[in-house]
Amino acid sequence: MLGILFNDKECKELDYVLRKELDEMLLDLNDSRLDGDIKSAITRRYKIVFRMYARIASPKELSRYALKAKTYQ
Repeated sequence: MLGILFNDKECKELDYVLRKELDEMLLDLNDSRLDGDIKSAITRRYKIVFRMYARIASPKELSRYALKAKTYQ
């Protein structure tokens, strides 16, 4: 396990970057032109980034990015 210390400004920047990445992946997951293999790869990556975001986000903000269980599998 690794640990990193962030100051307040860096934490806000990380929050912003992770939210934008999650937004982009949600758009990709809703794109009907992408096939199942690509969507499953995006879903795996989404779960990793989501767990990172969960460490710094409030439950209210986090609920916005929670995937439905069977939607993208």
